[in-house]
Amino acid sequence: MIAFLFPGQGSQAVGMGRAFYESSPGAKALFEEANDALGFDLRKLAFEGPEAELALTANTQPAVLAASVAAAAACAERGLRPGIAAGHSLGEYSALVVAGALRFADAIRVVRKRGQFMQDAVPVGTGAMAALMGLELAEVERVCAAAAKGEVVEVANVNSAQQIVVAGHRAAVERAVGLAGERGGKKSVVLPVSAPFHCALMAPAAERLRAELESITVADPRIPVVRNADAGVTRTAAEVRPSLLTQVASPVRWTACVTRLAAAGATTFVEVGPGRVLTALLKRTVDGARGLSVEDPAGLDKVIAALEASL
Repeated sequence: MIAFLFPGQGSQAVGMGRAFYESSPGAKALFEEANDALGFDLRKLAFEGPEAELALTANTQPAVLAASVAAAAACAERGLRPGIAAGHSLGEYSALVVAGALRFADAIRVVRKRGQFMQDAVPVGTGAMAALMGLELAEVERVCAAAAKGEVVEVANVNSAQQIVVAGHRAAVERAVGLAGERGGKKSVVLPVSAPFHCALMAPAAERLRAELESITVADPRIPVVRNADAGVTRTAAEVRPSLLTQVASPVRWTACVTRLAAAGATTFVEVGPGRVLTALLKRTVDGARGLSVEDPAGLDKVIAALEASL
């Protein structure tokens, strides 16, 4: 079974989606629909930048969503469709759109608001995120508890067994980085992000997002979608909104998501959209997993050829 993996914020790059826009009718239609839904030229921003503007959270989120869903549309035109899907943070929206649980125009508007709400939740400079390398999850949790000192610092992303991202107040995150080194961590780095995503400081963003999600139509997904917050499987419309609300201020349990996909029968994992971050993480999580990536038409050609060769 083929699983589609959809990237999150951080995978964006100026030019993403352009080659599919120029070669795929479905991809072109989606970028046009995104422009209409948002009322500004998202296509031009994704294709031409400037990079600093594309990196603003409220722009990054709809741009990555559009590039990812456009890539999936191009895949579908070639007969490449998933049997199950998951997405990293923002990528969960891409997965739900491709699964038919969310309408694309609704999702693009919601993720633009989501980006604004997440940025507004914490004043710029107050929060931070850091990747802690070389420590197991239980030890990272102990580091966070010791570093907090009345502030927030929590696990935000479990990307692999040895790459765990923490988020919270800047001073607490910096203390966690120092403690991780003292406790045997290999390398820890503060990340260049504009807000501390996926921690308790995002609770105000989740509250504001609730009204946006209540205003849109959701449907039962046509394929199962594995959730970030608990690695459970969304199969009904009733599960869609709660999962998207929970994930804003909860850690992305990506290793558990990928393990769940494999347990459900996925043997080939195709990262669909900009970047190859998830393909790299896959190899650290599932032994022998076959990871492929589709970020442009040349990549799609390679994936189709690889799949045909294995038949």
